Amino acid sequence: MPKGSEKLTRARKEEIVNACASLYETMGFKEITMRDIGARTSFTRTAIYNYFQTKEEIFLALLQREHEAWIADLEAIAQQPAALSAEAFADQLAATLEKRSCMLKLMSMNLYDIEGSSRLENLVAFKRTYAGALHAVCRCLEACFPAMAEEDVQAFLYALFPFLFGVYPYTSHTEKQRAAMELAHVPFTPHSIYTLTKPFIAAMLRPFARA
Repeated sequence: MPKGSEKLTRARKEEIVNACASLYETMGFKEITMRDIGARTSFTRTAIYNYFQTKEEIFLALLQREHEAWIADLEAIAQQPAALSAEAFADQLAATLEKRSCMLKLMSMNLYDIEGSSRLENLVAFKRTYAGALHAVCRCLEACFPAMAEEDVQAFLYALFPFLFGVYPYTSHTEKQRAAMELAHVPFTPHSIYTLTKPFIAAMLRPFARA
């Protein structure tokens, strides 16, 4: 780690992650290089290696930041003064996920490569944040569905999170993929993250909603 203030270190890491996020909006994970990321920062490309050893570590930091933002939204749901109906809760939770398309894209398409090429200490930091997201969802359920037993909460988590790892490909298709589906006569109905996740969440929680 280079010499300098902790504030400068945080600022430079944030700038690097922002550059990566911007590139990821229009380029594929495999296309993006450290050179590309460095070209979008205000300091030399080689200086990036003082903060991240691989591009995968930068993506891991981006994924961690996405989870932190999601946790903040989940905490806002958990702090509401009254229990919600299954539909109202599903609406709010689905809305938080609609904002996290980058998170869902990384989880479904690039997670193994990112984790495999990141140092253990960085991976541990991310896993702690991921665990924080699990706990935040639990707090939401405890606040909004007090009738749920512990095993019900665990069953919800084991349904929701695997679902989230696969939802992004159903909401984003390239022109080539659409052409292939048309030629293969595969029915295609456009969906957003929100429209897929809301009914799924509501259906799981209706048995526990207050009358």
